[in-house]
Amino acid sequence: MTTLLGQLLLWNKIITQEQLDEALEEQKKTKKKLGTILIEKGYVDEKTLNEFLSKQYGVESIDLNSIEIPREVIKKVPAQIAKKYVLIPVGIENGRLKIAISDPTNIFAIDEVRFITGMNVVPLFSNERAIMRAIDKYYGTSTELEEIAESLDEYSKDVDVLKEDEGEIDVDQLEKSAEEEPIVKLANTILSRAVQEGVSDVHIETYENDLRIRYRIDGKLKTVMTFAKSMAPKLVSRFKIMAKLNIAEKRLPQDGRIRIRSGDKDIDLRVSTLPTIYGEKVVMRVLDRSNIRVELESLGFEANDLKRYLEAIRKPYGMILVTGPTGSGKTTTLYASLNKLNREDVNIMTVEDPVEYNIDGINQVHVKEDIGLTFANALRSFLRQDPDIIMVGEIRDTETAEIAIRAALTGHLVFSTIHTNDAPSTIMRLVDMGIERYLIASSLILVLAQRLVRRICPYCKKEVYVPPAALEEIGFSKEEAKTVKVYKGEGCDYCNDTGYKGRIALYEVMPISEKLRRMILEGASTDELRAEAIKEGMSTLRMSGLKKIKEGITTIEEVMNVTFY
Repeated sequence: MTTLLGQLLLWNKIITQEQLDEALEEQKKTKKKLGTILIEKGYVDEKTLNEFLSKQYGVESIDLNSIEIPREVIKKVPAQIAKKYVLIPVGIENGRLKIAISDPTNIFAIDEVRFITGMNVVPLFSNERAIMRAIDKYYGTSTELEEIAESLDEYSKDVDVLKEDEGEIDVDQLEKSAEEEPIVKLANTILSRAVQEGVSDVHIETYENDLRIRYRIDGKLKTVMTFAKSMAPKLVSRFKIMAKLNIAEKRLPQDGRIRIRSGDKDIDLRVSTLPTIYGEKVVMRVLDRSNIRVELESLGFEANDLKRYLEAIRKPYGMILVTGPTGSGKTTTLYASLNKLNREDVNIMTVEDPVEYNIDGINQVHVKEDIGLTFANALRSFLRQDPDIIMVGEIRDTETAEIAIRAALTGHLVFSTIHTNDAPSTIMRLVDMGIERYLIASSLILVLAQRLVRRICPYCKKEVYVPPAALEEIGFSKEEAKTVKVYKGEGCDYCNDTGYKGRIALYEVMPISEKLRRMILEGASTDELRAEAIKEGMSTLRMSGLKKIKEGITTIEEVMNVTFY
């Protein structure tokens, strides 16, 4: 059907041969449906594809985004049947059940729905992605959470296990309550929903009158549920038990890990607890191990920047620094780089705080400052371990910087991160740390700055008008401002009405050329270094952002929020 669909769309001049070839190539890598890939790339919109396929199947199509399905209709078909056959009931008319289905020719699916419901079935066509969104909306964790919330109404009235007046904790009762079914079910649902929605962080927060659960999705926090405050000790204790933390210790911060399996994914959760005035706050960083297999080519590099970066990481020695604020994707870039270099004949060693992902074939060390295992001490030991490539999680002090530079000067390729606003200002940051300019100039081979911006949702993406003068003001040339098309997401079920789905990186790649080395030695300022780097072909973060706007990948607002130059 994949090849047939592509050919039919091509013959009807809905897509081009080049677009089809590109979509088929991506399908080999991702195993996604061809129609889904074509929509995500913007080669065809969802409505056009639905109408086209409905004609091919000879049935009516339905836009699931434009209707609200009554709860009594949803209850007609069990969730497992809906997911198994990719279908969803949408209405009842004259005693017949209408269903949206991605394959209206599947007589087995239609017969099973007819048997379960005892009703005649009318199939309507909708694409797989739209149906899966509807299944998540009507059958998914939101419905499950409503049921859990109802069951917790009575449960939350139990006697609190924390005796606040006496300042005592009944540990046995606390542990017992944390293992009871409603709490276990709630904790599991919070985590499973987080994994399904691609959440990066889960926040469990206790306030004066309630307990709030928030998810960070594509860099933004969103409240997903609230409960009575009396639930807090029990839910927090459940997560502490899962993370093997001390449930009796409520006065000090604690750190732990939870490992879960969701479908075919192995997920690690880095758990941090913190005492607040109304109770403990829990933050869980969701680490999807499949993310470590990401390719550098898929992160957002422009073709020329990727070429420059690959040339740098293939050099036998020297230092590569990645800079950007917390949460800008530095770790993902570094892991993708190490994966590219990870071979049997290469000894790669990392020192991290903490080790976020375990990578086969790489020796990883977790910093433990309380026993003296600092970045600097680990690095000293690394140099006696015959390494070829070293990755230092972060350069925090002069001692670590000096040892890393020494390693780069003695035949090792060294990767690390540092906190600066852009690539050129990294030089002055190292100088301010007390590193001699001649050491910087002789060891540094490339600096890469990065930021993350949200992608426009492919399912509700629409062109918007922006005056040419406004486009010129943010950095477009006068000629570009007259022709560039700007897009924005209107908001739909797929993106939770945000208009965005997923993120992509903006990169500023600054190779250290011979001219830049001389300028560093001569004491050039950050502005002078930036001007020379741009002259040599460096695209600033703002320039990278403008290209993503022109390509219809992100919005003006996203780029303006994270770039200055």
